[in-house]
Amino acid sequence: MTYQPYPTPGGQLPEPPPRTEPPSSVRTAAMFMYAGAVLSAIGVVLTLLSLHTIETAIRNTQTSHRLTPSEVHAAAVGTVVVSVVISLIAIGLWIWMAWANKAGKNWARITATVLFGLNTLSVVAGFVRAGAALSRIAGLLIWLAGLAAIFLLWRRESTDYFEANRGS
Repeated sequence: MTYQPYPTPGGQLPEPPPRTEPPSSVRTAAMFMYAGAVLSAIGVVLTLLSLHTIETAIRNTQTSHRLTPSEVHAAAVGTVVVSVVISLIAIGLWIWMAWANKAGKNWARITATVLFGLNTLSVVAGFVRAGAALSRIAGLLIWLAGLAAIFLLWRRESTDYFEANRGS
């Protein structure tokens, strides 16, 4: 339960305590999150440029010998669209998590950690299934940006910052 301060005799609420600036560990974590957003945007461009490669991969699968050329193209376009939508959502999450963590929101640190766990599963799955080497490298670079950010968000000075901002 959160208690509100009583008004002062003049009828005004007391000034809230000044918000502290985020420590360098949180600022650097946010920079890694922005880098993750940029890398995800580059991934969108690479996905758009790889339509022909995706078509070839679909055409070369054993089950696709029954597909017409237009069905192969439609499957490739569908794959690209889904990938781009997921990447755009990821870009938004990277930026939102950077902003919220810099603001000292502890829920954002926890959410970023959960999202990093999901990204870890995605990267592992990407190495298990067939795919382009460039896409694996991009996924690994994005994962490394997330790893650096999570490491920094859970350092002692970061924890102190989140605890100091818990009531705000």
